[in-house]
Amino acid sequence: MFKNVLVGLDGSEHSLKALETATQIAKEFSGKLTLIHVYSVAVRPIIVPEPTTFSPAGVSVITAEEASRVAQAVREAGRRVLAEGEQKAKAEKVQVETMLVEGHAVQEIVRAAKEGKFDLIVIGAKGISRIRELLLGSVTDGVVHHAACPVLVVK
Repeated sequence: MFKNVLVGLDGSEHSLKALETATQIAKEFSGKLTLIHVYSVAVRPIIVPEPTTFSPAGVSVITAEEASRVAQAVREAGRRVLAEGEQKAKAEKVQVETMLVEGHAVQEIVRAAKEGKFDLIVIGAKGISRIRELLLGSVTDGVVHHAACPVLVVK
């Protein structure tokens, strides 16, 4: 029934619980997990070739090199989240793949689920953001409303 399961990971407690649940489902149905982490470099600063003292007050100005370092750090954090998840799934003898994607989390998870023809999406109820801790996570809510396959939300 659930042979091809997509698991959203962001490193939060809820996403790790989602991974545990998805692992049990994969074991029960002899299925495969695909772990997805979607990252975004949310701040879009003004990028200049070299630092300058002529920036308007209140405007962040960084060099292209600094912007590249920030983006690389965000990607690397995502790789670590996926590597930890992959290690946990493999320890349970579950077949697992990983996907590191840049973009809007809801859109990319829904797109991956559709293109990969997943049977199920397993996602944590709340993400890592403090704002999302107040209510059902906005990413979770978006995935629930837009996914074409069943979505299991784990608390």
